[in-house]
Amino acid sequence: MEPTVSYPQTRTCPYRPPHGYSELTAKGPLHRVELIDGKLGWVVTRHAEARALLADPRLSSDRTDPDFPLISARGAAVRRQPPAFIGMDDPEHGYYRRMTIPDFTVKRINELRPRIEEIADGAAEQLRAAGAPADLVANYALPIPSLVICELLGVPYSDHAFFEDASRRLMRSATEEEVAAARKELVQYLDSLVDSFSRDSSQTGLIGRLARGELARGELSRDHLVGTAMLLLTAGHETTANVIALGSVTLLEHPDQLARFRTDPDVVPGVVEELLRFTSVADSAGIRVATADIDIAGERIRAGEGVMIPNGPANFDPEVFPEPDEFDIRRGARKHNAFGYGIHQCLGQNLARLELQIALPLLFERFPTLALARPATELEPGRADTIQGLGELTVTW
Repeated sequence: MEPTVSYPQTRTCPYRPPHGYSELTAKGPLHRVELIDGKLGWVVTRHAEARALLADPRLSSDRTDPDFPLISARGAAVRRQPPAFIGMDDPEHGYYRRMTIPDFTVKRINELRPRIEEIADGAAEQLRAAGAPADLVANYALPIPSLVICELLGVPYSDHAFFEDASRRLMRSATEEEVAAARKELVQYLDSLVDSFSRDSSQTGLIGRLARGELARGELSRDHLVGTAMLLLTAGHETTANVIALGSVTLLEHPDQLARFRTDPDVVPGVVEELLRFTSVADSAGIRVATADIDIAGERIRAGEGVMIPNGPANFDPEVFPEPDEFDIRRGARKHNAFGYGIHQCLGQNLARLELQIALPLLFERFPTLALARPATELEPGRADTIQGLGELTVTW
C-alpha cells in the first residue's frame, strides 16, 4: 500500500487545484490519508470512482456521526450543531430539501434573469465609481450574488456587511472557537428574521414562505429553518463570488481565449462550465463516512472510515477531460463535479450558472481594458480546508 498522503492540499495557484492531486490521480483512484485527529481515511481522485461513491447510499453525510471525518480543527464546531439538510441522509435529507426546491427550479431562476442583469449592471457602476485601481471582489464579484440571494431569501441587503463578514469567518476561520462565534451571530440574526417574517405576510422570499407555511404547520422545526437559511445565505454568495473573481483572473491569464469570449456570445455557457471545472472552488466538499464496507477499485473502505471526494481531482481527470491542465473554452465540460453529484448535488447550481453567464460577459464588456494590478503569481491562495477564492482582487482599467 502507498504511503499515507496529506489532505487537504494547499493550492500554489489560486485559480486551479493543487498539482499534488493530479499526481495522485495518475497513481490510482483511491489513496490513504491521515486526518488531523490521527484517524485514517480515503481521498478519491478519479472522476468515475468519485461519482460512484457520491451516489452510494453506504456513504453518509451525517455530520453528527462521531466517525464523520474532520479535515480541520474548526470542523468540530459544526459537528455539535443541528445540521442543515446538506449534513443529513435520506429520507430526512429529501424531506427538508424538497421544501426549498420551489425557489430554485429552472423556471423560477429564469424568471430572475432581468433582475440579475439589473443587479450586475449596478455592480459594474459601483466598480467604476470606486475608480481604478479597485477591488473587484468588494465592488463587483461579491455584491452580485449577495444581493441576489438576499432577495431570494428575503434577507435585507442593508445587513450585507454583517452577514458577509460572519459568513467569511464561518467558512475561513482557523479555529473552532472563531467558527462557533460566527455561527452564533448568524443563528441569532436569522432567528430574529424568522420571528419577524412569521408575523409579516408582506415579507417575500424563502424564509418568510417557510416561516408562515411549514414552520407554522409544525412540519419544520425552527432550528431546521434557521439552519437551512444559514446554508443558503452563506453558500449562495460565497461560492459564486469566488468563481467570478477566480474566473476573471483565469480569463485575463488566457488572453487568446478571452478575446473569443468577448466577441462570441455563443461560447458563454461553455466558458462558464470550463471555469467551474478549472477553478473548482468547492475543492474541500464531498466529505462522507462509510456506514458499511465498500469494495471499489481494488480497495476496501471499512465501515466508520472517512472518505474525502474533492471535486478538483475529478475535474482534472484526464480520462474525462483530456489535457486537463489546459484551460480550454471549447471543451465540453458539463461532466464536471463542481456542483457535486448524487442527492447532495448543489441546489443552487442553476442560479449560480445564470449569475456567472451574466456577470462575466458584462464585466469584460464594460471594462475592455481590465487588467490585474499585480501579477497572478503574487495572488495568495485560500486555506486548503474551505471554499477557494480571493479575499480581494485589485484591478485596473
